[in-house]
Amino acid sequence: MPEMKARWDIFCTVVDNFGDIGVTWRLARQLVAEHSVTVRLWVDDLRAFERLCPDIDINASQQWQQGVEVRQWTANWQPTEAADVVIAAFACQLPGAYMDAMAEREKPPLWMNLDYLSAEDWIVGCHGLPSVKYKSVQKFFFFPGFQKGTGGLLRESGLLERRQQFQQNPESQREFLQGLGIDRAQGAQLVSLFAYENKGLASWFDAMAADSTPTHLLVPEGRVLGDVARWLGVDGLVAGAVHVRDALTVQVLPFVRQDQYDLLLWCCDFNAVRGEDSFVRAQWAGRPLLWHIYQQDEDIHLDKLEAFLALYTKELSEPAREAISGLWHSWNAGETMSDHWLATRKHWPELQKHAEAWCLEQALQDDLAAALVQFYVNWI
Repeated sequence: MPEMKARWDIFCTVVDNFGDIGVTWRLARQLVAEHSVTVRLWVDDLRAFERLCPDIDINASQQWQQGVEVRQWTANWQPTEAADVVIAAFACQLPGAYMDAMAEREKPPLWMNLDYLSAEDWIVGCHGLPSVKYKSVQKFFFFPGFQKGTGGLLRESGLLERRQQFQQNPESQREFLQGLGIDRAQGAQLVSLFAYENKGLASWFDAMAADSTPTHLLVPEGRVLGDVARWLGVDGLVAGAVHVRDALTVQVLPFVRQDQYDLLLWCCDFNAVRGEDSFVRAQWAGRPLLWHIYQQDEDIHLDKLEAFLALYTKELSEPAREAISGLWHSWNAGETMSDHWLATRKHWPELQKHAEAWCLEQALQDDLAAALVQFYVNWI
C-alpha cells in the first residue's frame, strides 16, 4: 500500500470511560507509525485519556504523544482548517464551525463515520456506503467487523508474532507479572477480569473457589471492583490487595496502559473483557474469553452478542458451543454462572485450540487502519 502524506483528523467523544478513546488512540498511533500520515486526535475528555496514556497533560490544548497531535476538543471551538480525511468516531457530532471548514475546502475531505464493531450480517451491506451530506461534503459509513466486506479489526503490524514469542517465553511472562506485583499462585490458572458491574459475579467466584484447579484472578482497577469487594466481604479494594478464599486468589491490579494490558491478556489462560477495545485485544491473545458487552437501550446489544457468538462458535463441537455460549449469556444477563463455568472448564482444551484458530483466521483480513487508508486511496 502506498504511503500517504495526507492529514487526518479523528474526533472522539468519551462516552464510557475508556472504550471510545481506547479505539481512537490505538488507531491514531497506527496510522502515524505504519502509514506515514499526519494525525490530529480531538478528544473531549483528557482525564479518561490519561488513564490509558499517563504522559498526557490534561491541561494542554495541544500536545504530541507518540507522533500523534492530541488536541483538546472544547465547547469553545476555535477556527481550524479541515483535514484531508475526517473521522467521526462512533457517530459523534462534529463542531458546526469545523463542518463549515470542511465545506469551504477547494477539494472536500473524505468524511467517515467510524462505527461500533459488530458481527451482524447487515453491516456488510452498509459498509462503505454514502451517508448524509453536509453542503458539498459526503459522509461514508465505515464498519469494523469480523467478516469479509467489512473494515476488519485494529491490529498492528507484527502483533501476532510478538504475542506468540511472548507466550512461548515463560521467563518473559514471569518478569512482566512480577513487575505488576504478581506472584502466580502455585499450579493456578491465570484469569483476568475487566468488566462492568455484574450480579452474576458471585456465582462465578463461588465456582472458581470450589474448583479442584486453583485460580489466580487478576482484576485491574475498574467498575467491577465493588462486586468483587462484596463477594470478599470487605469494605473496599485498592491496587495491590490480595485475598484468598479456598481455590481462588483474587488480586487487584493498578489500571494498566494499553501495551501492558496486551501483555496481561497474553499471560492469562482465560480473559473476561468488556466493551470494544479490550474485546478485540482478547481475541488477538489467542485464549478463551468472556465478553461483557456494553448494555444499550431496548437490549439491542443482545443482537450484537448473538451475532458474534454465532460466528465465533461455528467451528466448535456442540457441547463446547453450548458451554461457552451459556457462560456468555448468563454473564451478560447477570445470572448464575456456576454450571456454565464447570461446563466450560470441561471443554477447556477444545476452547483453547479454537481461540488460537479464530485469532489466526481473523488475521487473514486487512486490519482496520490499512482498510481505512485503502478506502481513502480508492476515493481519491
